[in-house]
Amino acid sequence: MEDQTELAPAVRSILSAVRDRAVEGRSGEVAVDPRDLRAAFDRAETDGRVPVIAEVKPTSPTTEGTREDDPVSLAEGMVAGGAAALSVLTEPAHFGGSTDTLERVREAVDVPVLRKDFVVAESQLDAVESDVVLLIARFVGDDLPDLLDAARDRGFQVLVEVHDREELERALDAGATIVGVNNRDLAELVVDLGTFESVAPHVPDDVTLIAESGIGSPDDVRRMRAAGADALLVGSAIMDGDVEANTRELVRAERTTEHQT
Repeated sequence: MEDQTELAPAVRSILSAVRDRAVEGRSGEVAVDPRDLRAAFDRAETDGRVPVIAEVKPTSPTTEGTREDDPVSLAEGMVAGGAAALSVLTEPAHFGGSTDTLERVREAVDVPVLRKDFVVAESQLDAVESDVVLLIARFVGDDLPDLLDAARDRGFQVLVEVHDREELERALDAGATIVGVNNRDLAELVVDLGTFESVAPHVPDDVTLIAESGIGSPDDVRRMRAAGADALLVGSAIMDGDVEANTRELVRAERTTEHQT
């Protein structure tokens, strides 16, 4: 398990709240019939869109203010803008999320939905059904292989998040087939797109690779794609303003060759 003294205070607070939070709304194991994430990425590519996972994130420790719009309306706008999949925060104390929001969003859309939370125990997997669940290598430590197996036993596809090569190796050794590289250092909450560029070359070709955090413009999209990203997870840059228009701008980034890197 991660030494919490190495984490930013906001992240330590999140983890403390996660461990104290009871599993909501379920008395037994969930059984998920998931929408295929990689097939959704392939459909986007075929349609000429950059595969983007757009994130419904009412607030976060790294942004100011809270967005009060109906999350379902936001999600529908993101899909209308071309998002290949959605990410929905279910952490309530720091991100304003809930399992109820995820259920409502998943019922309203036809794209895969990722549950974005800080799962550190198997029981947390049973809080709500989603198509994909997030496991953060830094937080789950040596429990990663068991949690990965437990999630798959329930039917989940699993996005394993890493930040450096050591975490990548642990993820691959555990059998991860979908890997996200978080450009945000959870120790300092500093974002550096070079993080993805340094880790991506070491990811096998048969692993689906997602760039996370700090992607705020079409130039950033092109940079991450040039570095090997199969898809991008984008939150704040889409949530800040017109979510449909913001999503459309990013998914069309590769159609705009001006300033291409």
